[in-house]
Amino acid sequence: MRAMQLRDPAPIENRPLEPIERTIPTPEPGEVVLRVDACGVCRTDLQLAEGDLALHRRPVVPGHQAVGRVVAMADDVQSFRIGDRAGVAWLASACGQCDRCREGRENLCLDARFTGWDRDGGFATHIAVRADFALKIPVSFDDLAAAPLLCGGVIGYRALKISGVRPGQRLGLYGFGASALLALQVARHWGCEVYVATRSAREQARALELGAIWAGGYDDAPPAKLDAAVTFAPVGSVVVAALQSLDRGGTVAINAIHLDGIPAFSYDDLWWERSLRSVANFTRQDARELLELASEIPIRTSFDLYPLEDANRALADLRAGHVNGAAVLDCRA
Repeated sequence: MRAMQLRDPAPIENRPLEPIERTIPTPEPGEVVLRVDACGVCRTDLQLAEGDLALHRRPVVPGHQAVGRVVAMADDVQSFRIGDRAGVAWLASACGQCDRCREGRENLCLDARFTGWDRDGGFATHIAVRADFALKIPVSFDDLAAAPLLCGGVIGYRALKISGVRPGQRLGLYGFGASALLALQVARHWGCEVYVATRSAREQARALELGAIWAGGYDDAPPAKLDAAVTFAPVGSVVVAALQSLDRGGTVAINAIHLDGIPAFSYDDLWWERSLRSVANFTRQDARELLELASEIPIRTSFDLYPLEDANRALADLRAGHVNGAAVLDCRA
C-alpha cells in the first residue's frame, strides 16, 4: 500500500508529508480494512503537519475523511460484507463505558481516539478502522463528493446544533470554508436566514449564490441582530465579532480544534444571557443524521481533486485559500 506519512512537523512549504510504501494492514478483532478511493483534506491535517497540534503518535498517516470499499474484515464483524462501501471520520473509537459515553456524548470521552491523530488515517490506499465506527455512505453521493461530508459536513452540523439555531431564525456564519459552505445548505434547508462574514470577496459571492441573504467582512456588522452564530475561522477576534452581533439569549458556537487567543471583550457583550460554546468533535449519531440529511436536501459538495502524492500541495493550497470548497485526495491505486 501507499501512504503519505508525517514524522516531523514543519511549514507546509517544506513538504513535511513523505510518501511511503508498507504492507496492507491485517484487521484486528472488530475491524475492517478499506481500500481507500478518496480522502478529504482538513485544516486539522494542516495544523498537525505544521505543528500547531502536537502529534499523538510519530510517525502518523493523517486524514480523517476517507471513503472506500471493504477488502478485509475480522471474523467477528457482522455489520459489513466484502465490497461494501464505508466511510471513516474523525472519531475512531471511544471507551463506551464512561458517563459521557453512556449519555450519548462519546465525543467528550477522555479515552476517545481520533483518525489520523491517534491511529493512521486516510492519506493512503488502505486503512484499518473499527467496524462499529465506520459509516454507511448514501448511494446518492459518489466517493469524491462524499468525502468532504465526513468532517466539514458533520462538524458543521454539530456546530449548528450546539448554536441552538431554530428554523426561521437568523444565523451568522463567520468564515466560509468547506465546513461553513455545507452548514449554510443545512441552515437554508431549515428555513434560516443566513448571514456570512468572511474576508474573501470570492467567498462572499459564493455565499450569496448559495442563499445567504447578506455577506460581508469580519469587521462589518450584519444588518440584523443574530439569534445564533457559528465561527469557523481559527481566529480569536472573529469570536468577539460574532458575539457582538448576537441578539439577547443567542449563542456563539466556536467550531475550531485550535484557536488563536480571543481578545478581551466587555461583559456587556455577554449580558442578556448570551453564550459562548465550543464544539468538541462529533458523535456517530451526528454523522448518521448529517449523511441522511445530506441525501435528503441534497447537499452539493464542491472540491478540488489532487493525487494522493500531492497531499503537501493540497494542504498548501488550503492554507493559502486557493481551494474551491474542499480539497480531496484521489487515493485509487
